[in-house]
Amino acid sequence: MKPQHTLRLLHTSDWHLGATLYGRKRDEEFSQFLDWLLNTIHQQQADILIIAGDIFDTVAPSNTAQAIYYRFLTQLQHSPCRHIIIVGGNHDSASFLNAPKTLLATLNIHVVGAITHDLNDELIVLRNGHTVEAIICAVPYLRDKDIRTATVGESSEDKINLLTRNIKQHYHDLANLALQKREQFLLEQKESIIPIIGTGHLFAAGGQTIEGDGVRDIYIGNLGGVSSETFPSSLDYVALGHLHIPQIVNKNPIIRYSGSPIPMGFGEATQQKIIIQIDFHTKASKPDTPLAHPMSLHHSVHEHQPSLILDDVATPELTSPIQSISTLPIPCFQALRRLKGNLAEITQQINDLKNEKIWLEIDYNGEEIISDLREQLSRLVEGSHLEILRIKNNRLVEQTLSPTHHQETLDDLTPLQVFERCLEAHHVTHEQCEELIHAYQEIMQSLVTEQHQSQN
Repeated sequence: MKPQHTLRLLHTSDWHLGATLYGRKRDEEFSQFLDWLLNTIHQQQADILIIAGDIFDTVAPSNTAQAIYYRFLTQLQHSPCRHIIIVGGNHDSASFLNAPKTLLATLNIHVVGAITHDLNDELIVLRNGHTVEAIICAVPYLRDKDIRTATVGESSEDKINLLTRNIKQHYHDLANLALQKREQFLLEQKESIIPIIGTGHLFAAGGQTIEGDGVRDIYIGNLGGVSSETFPSSLDYVALGHLHIPQIVNKNPIIRYSGSPIPMGFGEATQQKIIIQIDFHTKASKPDTPLAHPMSLHHSVHEHQPSLILDDVATPELTSPIQSISTLPIPCFQALRRLKGNLAEITQQINDLKNEKIWLEIDYNGEEIISDLREQLSRLVEGSHLEILRIKNNRLVEQTLSPTHHQETLDDLTPLQVFERCLEAHHVTHEQCEELIHAYQEIMQSLVTEQHQSQN
């Protein structure tokens, strides 16, 4: 039951609708997740839903992915959720997301695909009738070209410093505008609390990634220096997207990544996926009962129910409108499992799992060279609900690749890693490597941008 005088927000991100895993479509998983999310919105009586970027996996999503997306938005109209905020991610096409923006706004679905020249386009005032409930600083993925002008002769370090400085300035300018508006609203709503909530789709310094999570190196390379100080203290909560592991930024419990709702690769198979629920006070507390200090809100994930730990003692001078923060575990809709070992060990693991419906990645590291490994493993899973999506035969790889990287295939490497291997093979110095890698990342980013423009 939602407490009285509470505004409830759900934070999610990185849906990657339309994504596949080694060629296997995952549309059923996405549909099941959104059905679960819709049911959760009803159960939790959520007022606001924030989707912090990477709604789709590509700039040109399939018809099925679009149908799943619009079906969910349609179903939300019959839910308690009054406000939906959608911001673009680095995988999204800003123009694609923005195309139905005006129409969706009439349904209280607010879309910010990319930044514009006007800060007001990112400032969303949420109302319930004539009452202002919250102000959203809806910051999408910030592309280099949107916030930085190239200068002749600038170094790689200069470019990164300017980029991170401009990102910070953008957040502070937007937050200051939100503060001004809140002051105006509070003149009429004297007993109200109006939280200011920020969004973002970026890589924060110290953020955790995992092998196979699909986070693009070109993005991390450009924004790896963004710190928690980027976000103004006037933001009462910051809902981030881009990293697939749920996490708190720099131990600040009000700056969080919700993570992806389903495992995007076998490296995420053991993660407990979550969405984040934040309850805000809507009425000013009495003088003798101050609101909790933001740093008194702690985070832990429980397997079966929302988790919340609040300190009993708060600092009156530094207060937060946050009543509670909890994590809601998402069910697993398609089990993934990575099996490792020699043939006998893998055979035993497969036999133990035959009654389950699991997608498998096989990592064979036995001493024996088995040229027909795929055929043997395929026979093992016949008649079961197991499906092998990938097999890594490391003994065969050793015969075909150089000793330096004998456990890698081209499929295991990202484009950036291939470029780094090239630099290494040509004995390029460390100082030159740094400059060349940054130049490579800029070229790759421009290619992605050109692709966006050509497909929209």
